[in-house]
Amino acid sequence: MDGIAIGRIALVAASAAMGGFLFGFDTAVINGAVDAIKLWSGAASWLLGFAVAGALLGSAVGAWFAGPMADRYGRIAVMEIAAAIFFVSSIGTGLAWNIEALSVFRFFGGTAIGAASVIAPAYIAEVSPASYRGRFGSLQQLAIVTGIFVALLCDYALASAAGGAEKRLWFGMQAWRWMFIAAAVPSAIYAILAGMIPESPRYLVLKKRLGEAADVLRRFVGNRPPVEEKIIEIEKSVGDERARSLRDLAGPAFGLLPVVWTGILLSVFQQFVGINVIFYYSATLWHAVGFTQDDALAITVITSVTNIIVTLVAIALIDRLGRKPLLIIGSLGMALTLGVMTWVFGTAPTEMVSGSAQPQLSPAAGVVAVVAANLYVVFFGVSWGPVVWVLLGEMFNNRIRAYALAVAAAAQWIANYIVSQTFPTLAGINLGVAYGTYTLMAVLSFVFVLARVKETRGLELEAMK
Repeated sequence: MDGIAIGRIALVAASAAMGGFLFGFDTAVINGAVDAIKLWSGAASWLLGFAVAGALLGSAVGAWFAGPMADRYGRIAVMEIAAAIFFVSSIGTGLAWNIEALSVFRFFGGTAIGAASVIAPAYIAEVSPASYRGRFGSLQQLAIVTGIFVALLCDYALASAAGGAEKRLWFGMQAWRWMFIAAAVPSAIYAILAGMIPESPRYLVLKKRLGEAADVLRRFVGNRPPVEEKIIEIEKSVGDERARSLRDLAGPAFGLLPVVWTGILLSVFQQFVGINVIFYYSATLWHAVGFTQDDALAITVITSVTNIIVTLVAIALIDRLGRKPLLIIGSLGMALTLGVMTWVFGTAPTEMVSGSAQPQLSPAAGVVAVVAANLYVVFFGVSWGPVVWVLLGEMFNNRIRAYALAVAAAAQWIANYIVSQTFPTLAGINLGVAYGTYTLMAVLSFVFVLARVKETRGLELEAMK
């Protein structure tokens, strides 16, 4: 394929991956606003916790229903619906009149993020040539970490302009409200981009719109093999136009097809290694090696930049080394670095601070913990972060892809919620227990990849069984 065609596909894939940007933005923006929301609402801890984590449950719901909607109305329509929902939820959250209303809008916005998390990997896989599919599929993770970075900068700028997230800014509204309203900008961009990209050729073939499918294939895959042959091959793989349902996922392995279980477990392990909570105690780590609390945000921004860099490394490697080798490297690296953190925090003396036992690290132990934490991010970012999204988009056959990806993504969001909710309990016992749990998950993920994950590098989607 020539450079112009590759560039065209990259732009289309990046447009679809904007859903990942919304996910990353939403994740980071709440972290910058949560203290101000607590002060504003005076809400009990459990209600504040739901306002923060409720978006994850909404994401599970959105992911679950995105598959059926994508097969019925098309991939582009679901992207546009998700963008509209997130736009409304961003404005609604920013204008919320009480904590209950804020929680409802957060849940509502979560459904959009969940839907986008299903559609982006499926769509990117379906428009990308096999030899470039890993790189383009990794754009989903790149969009997520970029969204986190942009949200951190946005939070910092708004809080700095107001003198604090709880202080009033424009039109008499507190800065934290503007943090949420700012999310309306990328959601509008997502809607515009979704309206400019073509429909998936696999969906078009399913709906017997063969002429349109042929045009899309010629534009994005070229004429090798001849488009007419490719259309026939896709027709065979998608079957007839009968309505799909979850029954198509039924199989002998505890009620589901083995490949569906593989997708579910990939999703669960991606979360159970603790990536979304590993830095809950990052301030403790930085302080232990001499950084002040004022430096915490700057260091967090640096960490997010590291995330972006290692994701770019993954994009460069995934179609050369393959999916399975990267997952194996990532599991081993995470097990080692999490094991080091387990030992450091599990053996550290503790001191009661505000009613809870806080680890007291020596300067040397603090340096070890900081290095291990950052290397953990590197190993995750170059492997399980992007590779899982790529595999979920390509590992299922054309007949079941939308439904199977919806189930796997819903499992991912539920796992994310479970980890987020259980971390405070585990950390309350001992941080070594928390990190030890994630270490065990990393070891199990290594065994799982060796036993169950099949390499998909270079395979056409029609070759997936």
